[in-house]
Amino acid sequence: MKTEIGAYEAKTKLPELLREVQAGKRFVITNRGKPVAELGPPINRARPDAKAAIEAFQAFRKAHPVGKKIDIRALLEEGRE
Repeated sequence: MKTEIGAYEAKTKLPELLREVQAGKRFVITNRGKPVAELGPPINRARPDAKAAIEAFQAFRKAHPVGKKIDIRALLEEGRE
């Protein structure tokens, strides 16, 4: 449930509001009666799937092979000139 709160009141009571947000409450901040922002806990975003990322990278490497052997040391030295 969202509770409406005026911008001035939200500013003056921010620490209290943050404690309530930590408890899961959400607020709609209004300016002259019009909603301008929402204050609430962050949306839980799913962590990226590491296994899927590795598989995608391996598939990319297989589809785009390096044509010749690369001398990493030479590339490093070339970049330092």
